[in-house]
Amino acid sequence: MANILKPDICVIGGGAGGLSVAAAASQMGAKIVLVERGKMGGDCLNYGCVPSKATIAAAHKAHVIRESGKFGLKAVEPTIDFQDLHDHIHGIIAAIAPHDSVERFEGLGVTVIHDEGRFTGPREVAAGNTIIQAKKFIISTGSSADIPPIPGIDATPYLTNKTIFDLTEAPDHLIVVGGGPIGSELAQAHRRLGAKVTLLEMFRVLGKDDPEITEVVKTRMIKEGIDIRENIKITKVSQETEGLSVWIKRNGQENVISGSHLLITAGRSPNTSGLDLQKAGIKFDCRGINVDARLRTSNKRVFAIGDVTGGVQFTHAASYHAGIIIRNILFKLPAKVNYDAFPWVTYTDPEIAHVGQTELQAKEKLSSDLRILRFAFAETDRAQAEQATDGMIKVITDKKGHILGCSMAGSRAGELILPWTLAISQKMKIGVMASVVTPYPTLSEVSKRAAGSFYTPSLFSERTKKIVRFLLRLPF
Repeated sequence: MANILKPDICVIGGGAGGLSVAAAASQMGAKIVLVERGKMGGDCLNYGCVPSKATIAAAHKAHVIRESGKFGLKAVEPTIDFQDLHDHIHGIIAAIAPHDSVERFEGLGVTVIHDEGRFTGPREVAAGNTIIQAKKFIISTGSSADIPPIPGIDATPYLTNKTIFDLTEAPDHLIVVGGGPIGSELAQAHRRLGAKVTLLEMFRVLGKDDPEITEVVKTRMIKEGIDIRENIKITKVSQETEGLSVWIKRNGQENVISGSHLLITAGRSPNTSGLDLQKAGIKFDCRGINVDARLRTSNKRVFAIGDVTGGVQFTHAASYHAGIIIRNILFKLPAKVNYDAFPWVTYTDPEIAHVGQTELQAKEKLSSDLRILRFAFAETDRAQAEQATDGMIKVITDKKGHILGCSMAGSRAGELILPWTLAISQKMKIGVMASVVTPYPTLSEVSKRAAGSFYTPSLFSERTKKIVRFLLRLPF
């Protein structure tokens, strides 16, 4: 006989969003069942953010050794042991894993079922020999690497974010298909770790970010030896006696690129297969599960969060969604998602960080009533001292100084974006950022200097000079 559970909430998927809901709701007194068919922690811990950032950190150390000559030190070519790199990556995963483990969540009072969950009706989920009849359901099953229908791909070995971190030998020539954040990050990291790298992109590398900002990163990547091919079409791939070949076409001309390893980072597909969503009356398509602003599906008993909704695909988006869910289900508040001040970071070197509207988006809404503020990292003393001068900040405001968006490429841009996220979320004007005191010397001066440039035209105008000259004639 099946085991029947009747919790307050059933969470399907133990990734970042699902675990956040389960932990918070359980500690607030709700009865929670968590269903996970794979590894606890989901993609972020096991195949995404954690292993990729561990790889990037190792690559950065190698780059520092290689480039140390500009600091008056003896530069050498680092010796890279991929088995040790593999152990480093998986050691970081193992160090974090207890926080996402079954044992921790069972200790919080969550019932964890390690099996595949599927809907058997609008109010019921089956997981192995267990039937779950919850008051509310939350789908947090994430996404997986999308494999494009390239002729020959089925007969050619390839890597994805799920397998590349298992390498114990260095790739000789890594061909990366897809120039988004994941592809760009891993392309640069493996180049710094000694591989020859070719990056292939159908459109524009890092196409979701401001072109003026991404140009900084592309220039650095090319300087480091990455062969970037944009606006190309891959016509076929094939496995060879040694390695593989990729045929590309651009402007009518076809070329063949030979490599040792192929990495596919050409987008993500929502993990909806096996859920039997139709039986629960849940609408979805190839982009993901359809949700409203409260993250409710077409079945109002069921919510969906994170990558599976097909929206912004970041771990912090899933965590943000979890907070929306908690307010809706536990506190009966009609909380809605709002992405006006949603930040993201691409962990290339220099990093790219963004929040709010891009210049293009702002122009579509306000046309000419914009102020574009720019400031170069090279103009700060800290960047000069660290030889981290590549980069710029770009701030978008309206003519009255309301902050609409901020993008930057530069050293530690991901850390520098937070005050701009706060400013946009709290609807602050540029004067707040311009008047704040920043410690010297820090990279955060780029934010203050960019904000201050809003007032430069009026502050140093002829009108201001006349006023100052008049005031100086008055007796003290």
